[in-house]
Amino acid sequence: MSLAFLTVLFVLRKFAWSGILKALKEREDFIERSLKSAEEAKAQMSSLKAENENLLAEARAERETILKEAKEMKEKILSDAKTVASEEGNRLIAAARGEIEKEKNQALSDIKKQVGEISLEIAEKVIRKELSDTNAQEALVAEHLSKAQSN
Repeated sequence: MSLAFLTVLFVLRKFAWSGILKALKEREDFIERSLKSAEEAKAQMSSLKAENENLLAEARAERETILKEAKEMKEKILSDAKTVASEEGNRLIAAARGEIEKEKNQALSDIKKQVGEISLEIAEKVIRKELSDTNAQEALVAEHLSKAQSN
C-alpha cells in the first residue's frame, strides 16, 4: 500500500503537480487581484461619499447665503417702500395744508371784501338818510369841523 501510494505520488508529482501548483498560483493571483480591486472600489466609494458630503455641505451653505441675501433684500425693499410712502404722505399732507391755507386766505379776503362792501352800502344808506334833511347836513358838517379844530 505504501508502494502504491508512493507510486501515485511520484506520478502525480512528475505530471500533475506542476499543473496543480500552477492552477493554485493562478487562483491565488486571481483572488489577490480581486481583493485589490475590492479595496480600490472601497476607497473610491469612500472618496465619492466624502465628495458627495462636501458637495452637500457647499449646497447647504450656498442655500443659506441665498436665503440670507433674499431676506436682506426683502427688508431693504420694505424699508425703502416705507420711506417712499412716508415721504409721499408728508408731501401730500404739506400740499394739502398749503392748499387749505391758500383757500383760507382767499376766503378771509373774500369775507373782508364783502364786509367792506356791506359796510360801504350801510354807510351810504345812513349818510343818504341823514343828509336828506338840510338841517341834518349842516349839523353833520359843523360836528366834523369842530372835531377837526380840536385835533
